[in-house]
Amino acid sequence: MKKVIFVFGIVVLLAFSGCKVLDKLTQFHIKYDTEVVIPATLGVNLPFDIPTPDIATNSNSEFQVHNTHKNLIDIINLTKMDLTIASPSTANFNFLKDIEIYMSTSSLPKVKIAWLYNIPKTGLKTISLEVSNANLKQYIISDTIKLQTKVTTRELISRQIKINVHSDFFVNAKILGI
Repeated sequence: MKKVIFVFGIVVLLAFSGCKVLDKLTQFHIKYDTEVVIPATLGVNLPFDIPTPDIATNSNSEFQVHNTHKNLIDIINLTKMDLTIASPSTANFNFLKDIEIYMSTSSLPKVKIAWLYNIPKTGLKTISLEVSNANLKQYIISDTIKLQTKVTTRELISRQIKINVHSDFFVNAKILGI
C-alpha cells in the first residue's frame, strides 16, 4: 500500500510540475514601444483624438522565436501600458486629466485597450494605465496596428509634448501543436 501511495504521489508531482514547464513553453510576452505627440492646445477640458502612425507588429517573427504560429495562438492580452514623458524635460503629466487608448487595424474596428481618468496632479513623469482584459489576438496577429489616443487636458499646453508608450502583451500559445 505504501508503494502505491508513493508512486501515486510521484505521478501527481510530475503532472503538476510538468504543467508548469509546459506553461513556460507556451506562454510569452510581446513588447511594443511607440511615441505619441500631444500638440500645443487651445482648449481645456475638451477631449481630442491623436492618431499614431501604423505600428508593425512583427508578430510572425515573434511567434517563430517561440516555436509557434499565429494559427496556434489561443489568447493575447494587454497586461501593461506605461506612459513616460520624453520631452520637453521639464514636462510632467499635470496637464493631463484623462486618457484613453484604442487599437485598430485596417480590417478590425477600434477597441479601447487602456485608460486612466482623473490623473493626479502630482508632477508624475510616468503613469501606468488601466488595461482591458479583451482578447487582442486578431489585432496582434495582423501585420500592423494603429493606436488612437484620446486625451482631455486640464491646462493649456504651450508646446508639444512627446510621450513614450510601452505596451506588454501576454501570449498563450501552443508550441508545435502541443
